[in-house]
Amino acid sequence: MTISSGVALFDLHGSLGLLLPIAALLPLVGVLMVSQNNPYQTLMLRGVFGSVATLLYVLLGAPDVALTEAMVGTLLSTTLYVIALRSSMTLRLEDRRQQPAPSTANDQRIDPDMEPLSRWLQPLHLRLRLVRNGDAPHGWLEDDRHLVIRHAHLEQHLRDQPGYQHWMEQGGHLRFSAEADNTTTEPVAAPVPSEVQPEVQP
Repeated sequence: MTISSGVALFDLHGSLGLLLPIAALLPLVGVLMVSQNNPYQTLMLRGVFGSVATLLYVLLGAPDVALTEAMVGTLLSTTLYVIALRSSMTLRLEDRRQQPAPSTANDQRIDPDMEPLSRWLQPLHLRLRLVRNGDAPHGWLEDDRHLVIRHAHLEQHLRDQPGYQHWMEQGGHLRFSAEADNTTTEPVAAPVPSEVQPEVQP
């Protein structure tokens, strides 16, 4: 069988036994891709999926479709996924500690809070970034390992991780930002006494 856009390298009738295993890789890689918890492994399998599809199109005599799949379906989409992962799989926290971690390479001090935090976030495949004066949409880190999260679903998701127990055993704390706001005692204004009318002597 010959495709009009090109000459097929294999005939479907004579080489069906060779083409079927290659074609069977597509649903197999697809199932593996959607069953992964690690987004970076999913990204690698997406590249494998596109490469197999490109090879299959070439063997079937469709070089134009194969080129489109290789350039758009594999190269371009993988690049966009990498950019999206690097921007979305980062937990940005504001460092509100009085003695923050060293910011220079010459300073050999080790931040004691980084190891348990990184260990906590490892199953979630999140990269931790502490900022002093910048955009930190996810929360902040205070002294004595007080971690405050701005989003309720993220705070609950962190509590469900095994690293939460290790963080608590190390003397850490985790709370939602609304709880932190509730703990702030606002000054209560004293009631304004009503004006006392002087008694008029008859």
